Amino acid sequence: MALLPRDPAGLADAYRAPAGRHLRVNFVAALDGAISVDGRSGGLGSDGDRRVFRMLRALADAVLVGAGTAAAEGYRPVLPDSAVGRLRTELGRPPVAPVAIVSRRASLAPDDQLVTGAVTPTLLVTCAAADADRRSALTAAGVEVVVCGDDDVDLPTALDALAARGLEQVLCEGGPALFAAALAAGVVDELDLTLAPLLVGGGPGLLPHALPTPAAAELAQVLEENGALFTRWLFAPQQT
Repeated sequence: MALLPRDPAGLADAYRAPAGRHLRVNFVAALDGAISVDGRSGGLGSDGDRRVFRMLRALADAVLVGAGTAAAEGYRPVLPDSAVGRLRTELGRPPVAPVAIVSRRASLAPDDQLVTGAVTPTLLVTCAAADADRRSALTAAGVEVVVCGDDDVDLPTALDALAARGLEQVLCEGGPALFAAALAAGVVDELDLTLAPLLVGGGPGLLPHALPTPAAAELAQVLEENGALFTRWLFAPQQT
């Protein structure tokens, strides 16, 4: 089994996605499937997982995340002087990438750090049923509000809207409800799953409920570092 590369160039080669539109989902999980310790994923992470996390953000055109996960994890915008921003520059990419928050209720505060601290506007992906005043307030605060769907967020339409903005390579960082919705919609191309050599118990897993149809994945890569396994799984395109 190959080792996880420590140099940025080698890690970029290991995780570079094919050109064009691509939605990859990134998770870290314990051996028992738990995805958090005390409500946050950081308790499962290792130096290798943090390197992969930064590299996936560096390779992405946009970061897609559910509002609940963004709030729980204290999300901040991608900034030029951050570790990810510097890595993006090292790889010859623009130093910043927008964060796109998915929320059917437009659950993002105008004074959130994702709004006030962003160099490139944060996007809110929501639906027409979301409160109009809340959407207007976010627009006034500089958020790019993207309405996709009537009563719930339509993820295929949302990804079309991101691609129309030149954001084709999208990194989804969860949480479980968003991952399940993306799988059910048939829009997931890749799952990058780190398996931490830990048992946690009691916590939520990758998916909060059963899928309408099991999603078959093909193992594309396994790398190792200090007992942690770094896997890439590919999903076949949805049949239309």
